[in-house]
Amino acid sequence: MNAVRAFAVAAVLALAGCSTTTSPGTSQPPTTSSAPAQTAGFGGTDLAWIEINIAMDEQLLPLLELVPDRSGSAAVQALATQVKAFTDAELSTLRQLRDQAGLPAENPHEGMPMPGMVQADQVAKAAKLVGPEFDAYVVTQIKGYLDQSQSLARSEDQSGVEAQTRSLALQVLRTRTEALSTLKKTQPGSS
Repeated sequence: MNAVRAFAVAAVLALAGCSTTTSPGTSQPPTTSSAPAQTAGFGGTDLAWIEINIAMDEQLLPLLELVPDRSGSAAVQALATQVKAFTDAELSTLRQLRDQAGLPAENPHEGMPMPGMVQADQVAKAAKLVGPEFDAYVVTQIKGYLDQSQSLARSEDQSGVEAQTRSLALQVLRTRTEALSTLKKTQPGSS
């Protein structure tokens, strides 16, 4: 979580460093940028949250796609179906917010090793497993994703400024709470 906070601070500082100010009495020629224009109303936390969540969601999907063929548990399959449904829906909204905010389509967080971010090597490892070993491994990865996603959504709710983004963060908090409840049913001894 400290890495996430450090990133959010760095993102805010980087965005603050992008503004141009001049001393009184000095003039500078206008600058042009090839970056997309940013829509007013998005703060640094909003921008970082949108980008991180797009990367986390996109990198989770290949793992979830393995579940139907490799899982031996109806509970794990139900969990994966639930998580995939809200992830697909959220990705659509996140991409719309990204476009409204003027963020680039290429995500700087893609492939970044951080808590909750499923990596390609983890998907490759899962693809070699089947049955109970697969289920245990996938549930661990999904739990890491859900926990981190929930933590990031809390931060967005507390520090974000853009209304649609904060609303999505509240939705994320609800869906993650529900999914973590479903996840408990995948544990041995659950009914």
